[in-house]
Amino acid sequence: MNAVADVRYLQPTQFDQLEPRFDAEFGVYWATMDPQPRACFNPQLLLELRSFIDGIINSQATMFQNGHAHSVNYAVLASKTPGVFNLGGDLALFRSAIVHRDRSQLEQYARLCVDDLYPWNRNFDLPVTTISLVQGSALGGGFEAALASSVVIAEESSRMGFPEVLFNMFPGMGAYSFLQRKVGRRVTEDLITSGNTYTARELYDMGVVDVITPDGTGEAAVYSYVRRHARGGNGRRAFEQVRREFEAVTREELDRVTAMWVDAAIKLEERDLKMMDRLVRAQQRNALEQAGSYAPAAHAMPAVARLASVGGDD
Repeated sequence: MNAVADVRYLQPTQFDQLEPRFDAEFGVYWATMDPQPRACFNPQLLLELRSFIDGIINSQATMFQNGHAHSVNYAVLASKTPGVFNLGGDLALFRSAIVHRDRSQLEQYARLCVDDLYPWNRNFDLPVTTISLVQGSALGGGFEAALASSVVIAEESSRMGFPEVLFNMFPGMGAYSFLQRKVGRRVTEDLITSGNTYTARELYDMGVVDVITPDGTGEAAVYSYVRRHARGGNGRRAFEQVRREFEAVTREELDRVTAMWVDAAIKLEERDLKMMDRLVRAQQRNALEQAGSYAPAAHAMPAVARLASVGGDD
């Protein structure tokens, strides 16, 4: 039998909160998030991301399009929500689980997150470069998702940070593991414990963001990166494999940290939950704000990011 016939080709799949798009010319497979009703990682989005990832793994990064097989060389995580990459965890789900002391729901949610972030961070154990395109705010779990990629490209007005400390928590889905490997312990601890949001330029200077680009040019910057590395693509992906081996973030490590996250979440008190409520309302308000026309300058710091910066009430 012909070897090609044995390949399980990656076929387009119907999604509700994720828009896949494949560019055969450059081998770029886009995963554009469109979560509803808020731009956060709700369970449905997490499941759809896992389906997207499984498609790449099961097909060995081969896309069948227009009667031809094409290699997936790059997987790009992006967002359809104007001014927002992702606002992080599903805080309404967190609050409900904590109030009802539903530990299993928190564990299940954490497992869904790690099911997505671990293979993405591993480049699916395939010759695929993962890229995050941040256009707007990436907070909490949204920032963690961006950090899981081999390359982080961010538009100038983007802001990123971890607001979890404001409600007495920590980002437990890979933040420390991903950042510590990339920028070291001191910068990692500063970013996680400050509760601040940082500009793309500040994060670029820290070494967190790899490519910074003017507002409105994010997609062009992705293709500029792809073209720039096309000739040395084999060497680049081999280097990424070496990095995975010597700076490996293991599944066991992520699972241990998420268990600590669940332990900490169950201990949250009423005052912490009130702050979480404020952040939930900020997420909802931000979704309404973004429903209108988007201007980068006006939305450089949406409602949840403003709250994270000041730690104040509504």
